[in-house]
Amino acid sequence: MRIVSLLPSATEIVCALGLRDELVGVSHCCDYPSEIEGVAVVTRPRPAGDRGQAHHLFVDNEIGPGELDVEALRAAQPDLVIVRDAIAGSGIGNRQVREALGESAGEPVIVSLDPVSVEGIFHSITTIGAMVEAEDDAMELLEALREELGDLEQQVIVRQDEGVRAPRVVMLQGLEPPFASGRWVPEQVRRAGGWDLLGREGESASPIDWETVRDVDPEMLLMAPVGMHLPAAKRAFARTQLPEFWHEIEAVRRGRIFIVEPVYFERPGPRIVDGVGMLAEIFDSNGFIDTSPPGSWTPVME
Repeated sequence: MRIVSLLPSATEIVCALGLRDELVGVSHCCDYPSEIEGVAVVTRPRPAGDRGQAHHLFVDNEIGPGELDVEALRAAQPDLVIVRDAIAGSGIGNRQVREALGESAGEPVIVSLDPVSVEGIFHSITTIGAMVEAEDDAMELLEALREELGDLEQQVIVRQDEGVRAPRVVMLQGLEPPFASGRWVPEQVRRAGGWDLLGREGESASPIDWETVRDVDPEMLLMAPVGMHLPAAKRAFARTQLPEFWHEIEAVRRGRIFIVEPVYFERPGPRIVDGVGMLAEIFDSNGFIDTSPPGSWTPVME
């Protein structure tokens, strides 16, 4: 089967199912795992009208505003195309793929994925497994992910029984403007033993202001600006115009500010479980040791 994945998370799932050799096209944001190097890139970024709008599209869509490279897509001759149905302004979805392919590539199957929860992400894995006739491999992957997640959650319960209290946190998926977390991210925080004060589980990430952060006064502040990796996230935070009352926030006073690798939270694929392990280690470093991927987070030193 010839597979085109227009979602970084779907690309990760396809490769986790051992189907790298069947991958004939990816999006411009697909950068993991490393063995996809050399696969044809069939999309390109397209600037949005303004910076805030572009960021909003990245929060709600893994590849943000983009457009199809029609010639590259047609040349891939896909049997299966994996997309997220286009939101306003993003430019790539089921309809756009259909129009781009026309009659040039027969009638490929187009699958649209749009999970909003951890369980929904797991369902995406079984969906892709069914479409590519790799159901057994999908179930094996799911079993491993559920076991890893279950072990983390059980350790959270043990630590809570020992008196460890859930930290009050704010996870930001954007900085200018700040975006409170949404979809599966507040669930990741909860499963890791924390309490996201502003996150909206199952809903889109939402723009807020720094006054809102001050009002809930979190004990920890986590930065995971989407559309970038950890080094760029650190640079973005360094450029951020912080409010005058910054040092009034409890997390700042305590020195409990962390920048985390955004891909473990923005991409609904297998690595969301690694994101839970990362948060568990940040929240309770005595109870969780080396449960985060190496080099995946850093404290902000002021």
